[in-house]
Amino acid sequence: MDRVVKLRQKQAAADLHRMINGYQISQAIHVAAVLGVADHMAGGPRASDEIAAAVGAHPRSLYRLLRALAAVGVFREHEHRRFSLTGMGECLRSDAELSVRPSATYLGQAYRWQTWGHLLHSVKTGESAFRALHGVDTWTYRERHPEQNAIFNAAMTANSRRVDGAIVGECDFSCFARIADIGGGHGSLLAAILAANPEARGVLFDLSHVVATAAPVLEAAGVRNRCEVVGGSMFESVPEGCAAYVMKFILHDWDDADCIRILQACRRAMQPDARLFVIERLVGSPNADPAVKLSDLNMLVGPGGQERTREEFTALFRTGGLRLADVVETRAAVSVIVGEPV
Repeated sequence: MDRVVKLRQKQAAADLHRMINGYQISQAIHVAAVLGVADHMAGGPRASDEIAAAVGAHPRSLYRLLRALAAVGVFREHEHRRFSLTGMGECLRSDAELSVRPSATYLGQAYRWQTWGHLLHSVKTGESAFRALHGVDTWTYRERHPEQNAIFNAAMTANSRRVDGAIVGECDFSCFARIADIGGGHGSLLAAILAANPEARGVLFDLSHVVATAAPVLEAAGVRNRCEVVGGSMFESVPEGCAAYVMKFILHDWDDADCIRILQACRRAMQPDARLFVIERLVGSPNADPAVKLSDLNMLVGPGGQERTREEFTALFRTGGLRLADVVETRAAVSVIVGEPV
């Protein structure tokens, strides 16, 4: 075999091996996030033993964790076992503007981590690995485990902040007097929309146990007095009388049949001139967009949904009583898919 070919194969094997071991890095970041170690480096380099004492960790073991994360660029190791934050490490601080700590805390939770360990089940059967492993769907599980529900909601709110600005900046909501956020969680997106449109009023709609703790997000944005909070099931009905309906990262949680039920509920509530704004990641061309296609697998093993192409959304809208009127691409790598009643 040609020497160059052998070298390429060797490099390919090394690259693949590094991806296979990727779970080690994600779990190491998760532990650092749960312990809050980045918060203790905010003032500059600090000895690992001091950090261990502050977070209640075994000194030698925490040092081993920090030096491993320093080797991949999350932290920086200095002499005498002192560590400081890199650009990535700054994002693990609780007070970072775009903090990743809530996501790292959520994504490494055992109940979620174990679900990915059953990916083979989903690929062989087409079924949700989560349901097969835990006996219930993701929503029921979190309703029964309030501490996990709180971790999940914090992660979703943090994730939302990374795309809310792009959505508000690139979609004009100024002509809508009343805007409903369907499945809106704690209301991060709706709060951003209302803050940018001071004449508008909003309706935050989600399961009762979800919206029950939404007030702090709305109050922090200064829009609580313009926002009605409603609990309910989007499979049955959604609030009527709104000029615009927004759904961010909702339809990808569900299979086609359930998505059609949700869209039909929205259609029943919509006046002829109302608009539906669906924010999702669109599946693109082959051999590209790994983040979207890995998210698609995440939907498979978790709630049992999927990411979709533009053509698939067109078909869903049609069956749900809507016409796909426009697709707005944003700088946040999400698309705003606009529907209107037919």
